[in-house]
Amino acid sequence: MKINRTKNAARNMVMGFINKIIVLLLPFLVRTAFIYSLGAEYLGLNSLFSSILSVLSVAELGFSSAVVFSMYEPIAKNQQAKICALLNYYRSIYRVIGTVVLIGGVVLMPFLPRLINGECPDELNIYILFAMYLFNTVSSYWFMAYKKSVLEAFQRNDYISLNDTITTGLTNIIQLILLIVWKSIYVYYFYVATMLVLTIINNILNARIVGKKFPQLKCEGKVTSKDKREIKKQVSGLMVSKLCFMTRNSFDSIFVSAFISLTMTTIYNNYYYIVNAIVGVMNVITSAMIGGIGNSIAAESKKKNYNDFTVFNFIYMWISSWATVTLFCLYQNFMVLWVGEKLTLPLLAPVLFSIYFYALKMCDIRTTYTSAAGLWWENRSRAICETIANIVLNYLLVRIWGVYGIVLATIIPLILINFGFGAQVLFKHYFTDEKISKYFIDNLGYAVVTIISVIVTFKVTTFIGEYTVANLFIRGIVCCILPNILLWFAYFRTLKFKMAKEWVLTKIKRRH
Repeated sequence: MKINRTKNAARNMVMGFINKIIVLLLPFLVRTAFIYSLGAEYLGLNSLFSSILSVLSVAELGFSSAVVFSMYEPIAKNQQAKICALLNYYRSIYRVIGTVVLIGGVVLMPFLPRLINGECPDELNIYILFAMYLFNTVSSYWFMAYKKSVLEAFQRNDYISLNDTITTGLTNIIQLILLIVWKSIYVYYFYVATMLVLTIINNILNARIVGKKFPQLKCEGKVTSKDKREIKKQVSGLMVSKLCFMTRNSFDSIFVSAFISLTMTTIYNNYYYIVNAIVGVMNVITSAMIGGIGNSIAAESKKKNYNDFTVFNFIYMWISSWATVTLFCLYQNFMVLWVGEKLTLPLLAPVLFSIYFYALKMCDIRTTYTSAAGLWWENRSRAICETIANIVLNYLLVRIWGVYGIVLATIIPLILINFGFGAQVLFKHYFTDEKISKYFIDNLGYAVVTIISVIVTFKVTTFIGEYTVANLFIRGIVCCILPNILLWFAYFRTLKFKMAKEWVLTKIKRRH
């Protein structure tokens, strides 16, 4: 099956960005309506339940990623029977996973009050609400979710993005109307119910597209013992990677709720929401690339892939630097205008969240190549170390520095373990002929340039004045122009800049 990697990546990016605009803007409006209609405690409860279920979803063990990776080679070799067998295997495993998550959630329910520091809103039955959240998660495994793997493996993430746009948009519009029109606390139950219905609809839409675009692929046949062993090996590595991701993104809210309060959980997640929104937009790029990179690894030389890796990392870090500068300079202004000064933190919070964002993005291209090369088993030690460090530091630092300690507990393992240790895995097991020191030096240079750009741009924006909508707009214009000028001056004479420029121009010429 001939696949046009560039065309698919471009198509996935375009649809992915459209999807992100919708799925970030509407949830933002819903979150705002939630705060002003029900209050910070209710939103904190929402964040807590979502985090708990993210932890329970570790039962998935990264199985979907392992199956998608296993499909790359049979797709490239047009081995239809093997693809069908993998799909059948995936379906049966997902049904088991859904059952495990359900059992885990039911067992956890009696302990819910222990995860809430302070009083929970008396008007709500937290057990019924949690059960609704639980069934929403379980339904994503039981109702045809496995079909999405076909679209991912064939690099048709644009269809997934389209369906997500439709269902998320409908969900958020219904929730927004409920929160604005129905001024009762019982609206919370209907708020959760809409998520459940639209989750099922999303799975049905993906399944229909797979049936239409790939009618030859049926859930039939058996996976060979050799393939099962390989998948199990990959799942073993992916499991710890998923645990690492979970502790980085879900345990934070649980620790804040358990050790501080539901209100602080809301404040923390408001700041985290902004960072995560930008992360989501940036992830569109890597998500669109991973299928093409996986195909390239299967078909091209390591030298060619390393050259691509260098170019992609440079372009991506330029975008990440600009995004970091913009995030920091607009952060506090936006938060004050959005939720008011009572639900904002001192300037130290934007500083730490901006560092967290950059540290996370610094690892992205390397992580994309690690995943595309299927190095999950080789990456397991890194993920285990980061997971343990994150949990231990969360527990220790939240007691010392409160919510700031939570952010620091994420930053430290990201830089020391994810970035450093993770790079060693890729260069030891795939880019074996290349020097890892060059990669570290390059990224250190990117970080220094980013810090200088942040300082200069922030100093300029401080002259603009108070936190108003007009000043936020002016700051935004400055952040669009000044950081990119500084980045251009820093890089325009370098070889990496010239390679990236040549790569971009080549792709543009091919398009036309």
